[in-house]
Amino acid sequence: MPSERPSPVVDTSASPHARLRPIDLRTVEVTDAFWRPRLRRNREVTLPAQYEQCETTGALRNFERAADLDDGPFNGRYYSDSDVYKWIEAASWTLAGGDSPELVARLDSVIKRVAAAQSGDGYLNTYFSVDRAGERWTDLVVRHEMYCVGHLVQAAVAHHRTTGGRELLDVALRACAHIFERFTPDRVPGTCGHPCLEMALVELYRATGERRWLTLATWQLDSRGRGVLDGSEYLVDHAPVRRQTEVTGHAVRALYLYAAVADVVLETGDEDLRRTVDALWHDLSRHKTSVTGGVGARWDGESFGDAYELPDRAYNETCAAIAHILLAWRLLLLTGAGEYRDAIETALHNGVLCGLSLDGTEFFYQNPLADAGRHRRQEWFSCACCPPNIARLLASLPGYLYTASDEGLWIQLYIGNRADLRLADGTAVRLELATDLPWEGAVSVTVTPEQPAEFTLFLPVPAWAEERPVIRIGGEIVEADHRDGYLAVRRTWAPGDTVELTLATPVRPLVTHPRAAQTHHRVAVTRGPIVYCLEQVDHPDTPVADIRLTGAEDWRPARRTDLLGDVTTLTTSARVLSEPDGPEGAGPPHRRWSGAATATTDVTVTAVPYFAWANREPGPMRVFLPLN
Repeated sequence: MPSERPSPVVDTSASPHARLRPIDLRTVEVTDAFWRPRLRRNREVTLPAQYEQCETTGALRNFERAADLDDGPFNGRYYSDSDVYKWIEAASWTLAGGDSPELVARLDSVIKRVAAAQSGDGYLNTYFSVDRAGERWTDLVVRHEMYCVGHLVQAAVAHHRTTGGRELLDVALRACAHIFERFTPDRVPGTCGHPCLEMALVELYRATGERRWLTLATWQLDSRGRGVLDGSEYLVDHAPVRRQTEVTGHAVRALYLYAAVADVVLETGDEDLRRTVDALWHDLSRHKTSVTGGVGARWDGESFGDAYELPDRAYNETCAAIAHILLAWRLLLLTGAGEYRDAIETALHNGVLCGLSLDGTEFFYQNPLADAGRHRRQEWFSCACCPPNIARLLASLPGYLYTASDEGLWIQLYIGNRADLRLADGTAVRLELATDLPWEGAVSVTVTPEQPAEFTLFLPVPAWAEERPVIRIGGEIVEADHRDGYLAVRRTWAPGDTVELTLATPVRPLVTHPRAAQTHHRVAVTRGPIVYCLEQVDHPDTPVADIRLTGAEDWRPARRTDLLGDVTTLTTSARVLSEPDGPEGAGPPHRRWSGAATATTDVTVTAVPYFAWANREPGPMRVFLPLN
């Protein structure tokens, strides 16, 4: 049975320090040509395939083993439970888009297995449930016990909000009560080597109103950097959270932790934590984010590097791009500032979407910006965090399209949809948004309140648009206030009022920062929210590594419905280095500079969206192209 309560992803409707409130994702139907097929594929292809992976890898069987229903060995890694929990969360958000008897039955079956595995004292982790019970809570640095409970809680909240069911929520509450008794705030410090539970506890507080979960989340934040773990940057344990000013360590762990910091600020207004998260965001966004929104440059430790350490072969884990979105979304809810919205849009279209094959069955763990042709997506991984993470984000995507405030309604992502929303006074408003983004910038929004109503409609102006668009209603130009990345249109709206605007989508060559030494004097090509790349398959006679740009190319967009599931490509004329020593590979890799000009020829090059690379035959790929 669907829940009668609202189903937001992050519920700040009662958060005293939030500027923006979420919307019920069940009230939004995605209709556009780009995202609707992807959400359908997530529901019909990706989720069933991931369920089968959880079965075949033994992750689901581990719960039967913990319930004494299977006498086989433990399967997978000590955090395999989290793969199942993320699948439950993805399936739960998917049900918000409509009933599916088969999915409901499968979901109910999985939840019963999870519930049966829980110990009488509330403890739940199948790795420790049978033959390792004496090792519980003895290795907070490595064993991910609280991390797994964090994903359990997030799954339980999603399931409760979309279905109204309490089966999994009660399991999560018992597990959290066990942790509360074991690591009681102000008495026993406790935190996990991999953050996640902190963020989940705040959402559990929002879902239940029980303040002890917020207290426990804050206590876990403040237990970090105080000798509970190993004091390493890798675990983001090198300093107390309140004294951290630079983003460092394992990228996913860091951003999950900082998202929890933002959550606590939303609920408490803690000034120290607010200064902390602002400083960390400044470092992340100004110094340590790839052009795709990917984060975590180093393969060593899946970690952040130094400022401007943004190499071609960046690690850029898919989960880290998702964590980037989770942090940015919370800061957007806190402030209403457009830079956070822009970060979400960039990471979504490039850093995250790249992690999923066009058919929805294979995944990237790492997302480098250059490759020799050997990096390919896989159906699953022994550490399988990324695939179900993508699934749960896509399933919840309708919940990221709008927010509300006392002033009115905010569009956050230009994705075609129909939405039935409510103003602060309860007035119902239907919005119908149509657009061909991410390819072309025309947008129309039809506003239909149940009766004429005065409110402000906030329309984002993405940084990539470069100029403020003209807004027309009923064909007439209207004035709008520009507020921190949004155009604010306040008027008394009548049923059927239609807002029209066209966002400029120029091709934008983005030159690397001079301090980004590993990609110095190179350029990435973007258009709208999309980052482009060159693939060898489109240049059979020209090594992509030899292509050089001037930065003044005339890129020509062309819609290709026959290519990569319908994309816009960019084509131009560019220079290609000619090898003076014969064919490619014939000369030595290093030779003394002679001062002679390098011979070049002109060729036609075609750029395709980065998110779609590696869906055809293997070959080299480049996002950043050298300037000649």
